[in-house]
Amino acid sequence: MRLKIVSLVAAAALLTACGTAQQDTAGAGGSGQTASAIGPAAGSQEDLVVNVGDRVFFDFDKFNLSSGAQKTLQAQAAWLKKYSGAKILVEGHCDERGTREYNLALGDRRANSVKDYLVALGVSANRIKTISYGKERPAALGHNEAAWSQNRRGVTVLMGAGS
Repeated sequence: MRLKIVSLVAAAALLTACGTAQQDTAGAGGSGQTASAIGPAAGSQEDLVVNVGDRVFFDFDKFNLSSGAQKTLQAQAAWLKKYSGAKILVEGHCDERGTREYNLALGDRRANSVKDYLVALGVSANRIKTISYGKERPAALGHNEAAWSQNRRGVTVLMGAGS
Protein backbone atom coordinates (compact mmCIF):
# COMPACT_ATOMS: atom_id res chain seq x y z
CA MET A 1 0.00 0.00 0.00
CA ARG A 2 2.83 2.40 0.87
CA LEU A 3 4.51 1.72 -2.46
CA LYS A 4 1.29 2.62 -4.33
CA ILE A 5 0.96 5.94 -2.46
CA VAL A 6 4.59 6.85 -3.05
CA SER A 7 4.22 5.92 -6.73
CA LEU A 8 1.09 8.06 -7.08
CA VAL A 9 2.78 11.06 -5.43
CA ALA A 10 5.86 10.67 -7.67
CA ALA A 11 3.68 10.40 -10.79
CA ALA A 12 1.70 13.49 -9.81
CA ALA A 13 4.90 15.45 -9.20
CA LEU A 14 6.27 14.36 -12.57
CA LEU A 15 3.11 15.41 -14.41
CA THR A 16 3.07 18.76 -12.61
CA ALA A 17 6.70 19.41 -13.55
CA CYS A 18 6.07 18.54 -17.20
CA GLY A 19 3.03 20.81 -17.37
CA THR A 20 4.97 23.70 -15.81
CA ALA A 21 7.90 23.32 -18.21
CA GLN A 22 5.56 23.30 -21.18
CA GLN A 23 3.87 26.51 -20.01
CA ASP A 24 7.22 28.23 -19.39
CA THR A 25 8.48 27.56 -22.91
CA ALA A 26 5.26 28.65 -24.59
CA GLY A 27 6.09 32.32 -23.99
CA ALA A 28 4.18 35.23 -25.45
CA GLY A 29 2.22 34.36 -28.55
CA GLY A 30 2.76 30.64 -28.04
CA SER A 31 5.94 30.51 -30.10
CA GLY A 32 7.39 27.72 -27.97
CA GLN A 33 10.71 29.58 -27.58
CA THR A 34 12.22 30.85 -24.38
CA ALA A 35 13.61 34.38 -24.12
CA SER A 36 17.18 33.07 -24.29
CA ALA A 37 16.43 31.27 -27.57
CA ILE A 38 15.19 34.52 -29.13
CA GLY A 39 18.39 36.45 -28.41
CA PRO A 40 19.11 40.00 -27.31
CA ALA A 41 16.92 42.90 -28.34
CA ALA A 42 18.23 44.58 -31.49
CA GLY A 43 20.18 47.74 -30.70
CA SER A 44 20.57 46.92 -26.99
CA GLN A 45 23.75 46.75 -24.90
CA GLU A 46 23.36 42.98 -24.85
CA ASP A 47 23.15 42.96 -28.67
CA LEU A 48 26.38 44.96 -28.83
CA VAL A 49 28.13 42.63 -26.37
CA VAL A 50 26.93 39.36 -27.92
CA ASN A 51 27.05 40.18 -31.62
CA VAL A 52 29.87 42.72 -31.89
CA GLY A 53 31.94 42.92 -28.70
CA ASP A 54 31.98 45.80 -26.24
CA ARG A 55 35.67 45.90 -25.28
CA VAL A 56 39.16 46.12 -26.60
CA PHE A 57 42.36 45.34 -24.73
CA PHE A 58 45.68 47.17 -24.47
CA ASP A 59 49.26 46.17 -23.83
CA PHE A 60 50.99 47.22 -20.62
CA ASP A 61 51.44 50.99 -20.39
CA LYS A 62 50.08 51.49 -23.96
CA PHE A 63 47.08 53.14 -25.51
CA ASN A 64 47.62 52.27 -29.18
CA LEU A 65 45.12 49.89 -30.79
CA SER A 66 46.20 46.40 -31.81
CA SER A 67 44.92 44.89 -35.06
CA GLY A 68 42.47 42.80 -33.00
CA ALA A 69 41.18 45.92 -31.27
CA GLN A 70 40.81 47.67 -34.62
CA LYS A 71 38.76 44.75 -35.96
CA THR A 72 36.42 44.92 -32.94
CA LEU A 73 36.07 48.69 -33.34
CA GLN A 74 35.31 48.32 -37.05
CA ALA A 75 32.44 46.01 -36.09
CA GLN A 76 31.33 48.52 -33.44
CA ALA A 77 31.37 51.34 -36.01
CA ALA A 78 29.19 49.30 -38.39
CA TRP A 79 26.81 48.53 -35.50
CA LEU A 80 26.68 52.21 -34.53
CA LYS A 81 25.94 53.20 -38.13
CA LYS A 82 23.08 50.69 -38.16
CA TYR A 83 21.69 52.16 -34.92
CA SER A 84 22.27 55.80 -35.79
CA GLY A 85 20.48 57.15 -32.71
CA ALA A 86 22.69 55.26 -30.28
CA LYS A 87 25.08 57.24 -28.10
CA ILE A 88 27.94 55.60 -26.27
CA LEU A 89 30.28 56.10 -23.38
CA VAL A 90 33.80 54.74 -23.85
CA GLU A 91 35.39 53.77 -20.55
CA GLY A 92 39.17 53.66 -20.20
CA HIS A 93 40.55 51.19 -17.67
CA CYS A 94 44.00 50.18 -16.38
CA ASP A 95 45.51 47.45 -14.29
CA GLU A 96 46.44 47.99 -10.66
CA ARG A 97 50.08 48.91 -11.25
CA GLY A 98 51.04 52.58 -11.15
CA THR A 99 49.67 55.52 -9.23
CA ARG A 100 46.04 56.53 -9.26
CA GLU A 101 46.85 59.74 -11.14
CA TYR A 102 48.99 57.99 -13.75
CA ASN A 103 46.32 55.38 -14.41
CA LEU A 104 43.55 57.98 -14.71
CA ALA A 105 45.61 59.73 -17.39
CA LEU A 106 46.39 56.45 -19.18
CA GLY A 107 42.73 55.38 -19.02
CA ASP A 108 41.79 58.72 -20.57
CA ARG A 109 44.26 58.17 -23.43
CA ARG A 110 42.84 54.68 -23.97
CA ALA A 111 39.23 55.88 -24.05
CA ASN A 112 40.14 58.67 -26.46
CA SER A 113 42.10 56.26 -28.65
CA VAL A 114 38.91 54.20 -29.03
CA LYS A 115 36.83 57.31 -29.68
CA ASP A 116 39.25 58.69 -32.25
CA TYR A 117 39.28 55.41 -34.16
CA LEU A 118 35.47 55.21 -34.20
CA VAL A 119 35.29 58.82 -35.41
CA ALA A 120 37.83 58.03 -38.16
CA LEU A 121 35.49 55.20 -39.22
CA GLY A 122 32.62 57.65 -39.63
CA VAL A 123 30.87 57.64 -36.26
CA SER A 124 29.90 61.19 -35.25
CA ALA A 125 32.02 62.50 -32.37
CA ASN A 126 28.96 64.02 -30.71
CA ARG A 127 27.60 60.48 -30.17
CA ILE A 128 30.65 59.45 -28.12
CA LYS A 129 31.62 60.49 -24.60
CA THR A 130 34.68 59.23 -22.76
CA ILE A 131 35.57 58.62 -19.14
CA SER A 132 38.60 57.19 -17.37
CA TYR A 133 38.25 54.94 -14.37
CA GLY A 134 41.97 54.26 -14.16
CA LYS A 135 42.51 51.25 -11.93
CA GLU A 136 39.36 51.80 -9.85
CA ARG A 137 37.05 49.28 -11.58
CA PRO A 138 38.93 46.06 -12.28
CA ALA A 139 37.17 43.42 -14.38
CA ALA A 140 39.38 40.67 -12.97
CA LEU A 141 40.78 40.39 -9.48
CA GLY A 142 44.30 39.17 -8.99
CA HIS A 143 47.88 40.31 -8.92
CA ASN A 144 49.18 38.60 -12.04
CA GLU A 145 49.33 39.05 -15.81
CA ALA A 146 46.13 37.05 -16.37
CA ALA A 147 44.13 39.56 -14.30
CA TRP A 148 46.08 42.63 -15.43
CA SER A 149 45.54 41.86 -19.12
CA GLN A 150 41.75 41.80 -18.58
CA ASN A 151 41.86 45.12 -16.75
CA ARG A 152 43.77 47.05 -19.45
CA ARG A 153 40.72 47.77 -21.57
CA GLY A 154 38.39 50.17 -23.30
CA VAL A 155 34.69 49.36 -22.86
CA THR A 156 31.86 50.70 -25.01
CA VAL A 157 28.64 51.26 -23.07
CA LEU A 158 25.36 52.16 -24.75
CA MET A 159 23.86 55.37 -23.36
CA GLY A 160 20.83 55.77 -25.59
CA ALA A 161 19.23 53.89 -28.44
CA GLY A 162 17.60 55.07 -31.60
CA SER A 163 16.68 53.81 -35.04
